[in-house]
Amino acid sequence: MAGTALMVAVTLPGEAGAGEPADRRTSAGAAQQDAVPPEGIVETAPTEADQGVGSDPLTDDELKRAERIAETRALRSDARDVDGDRGPQRLSTNLSEPAPDDTAPQRRADVVFYDYKTDAVITKTVNLTTGKVEQTDVAHGVQPPPSQEELREAAQLLIADPLGADLKNDYRHATDKELSGPAQLELSGMIFRKETFRQVPSGLADCGEHRCLRVVAKVRNGPWIDTRSLVVDLSARTVSRLG
Repeated sequence: MAGTALMVAVTLPGEAGAGEPADRRTSAGAAQQDAVPPEGIVETAPTEADQGVGSDPLTDDELKRAERIAETRALRSDARDVDGDRGPQRLSTNLSEPAPDDTAPQRRADVVFYDYKTDAVITKTVNLTTGKVEQTDVAHGVQPPPSQEELREAAQLLIADPLGADLKNDYRHATDKELSGPAQLELSGMIFRKETFRQVPSGLADCGEHRCLRVVAKVRNGPWIDTRSLVVDLSARTVSRLG
């Protein structure tokens, strides 16, 4: 009987949980919820190494070296960029995938240019260890995504063209200011692919061989402006309307 009484005395309070009365447990939980977390600490970002390791993204130093090595003297002399100036238009620089038979993988970068003189995509593979161009590929009729420089030039052509009147009117309506250049807009865009349309204007017949963009424009800190029906041929430096 003494043993049974002791068991009852021990087990009955267990209904509150963890062997303590319910009112004490509730007050403890409330205190934890009301506790103020410590303030965060802003730490200085670690210094980036000059050379990455393995599949690490290219460092800033590697990007600069790869682009400097890839843009050879002959390429600077012969090619033209989106503005028509001497030298190719750089599109992107990315870490190369290692070759399957590469027993000692070295870091390489693929630097992609567009030559507006010949409408060619030029890809140079740079070995970042040896500092040499290992491979050069030239392709026509291939259109990688546009760079920001190309989007700005396309917007500039659009603003200066009579077909850009609606864009300027919409900008004036949204801001009460005149649109004079691409710096007043937030720009994105895509390559125009004529094969996705049943009919295209004659001015866009060369798109695919030429570099043609559809520009998506947005007022800075403001609304979008619908320019989907307009296509800029950067190779011919002309603007056309779809539909």
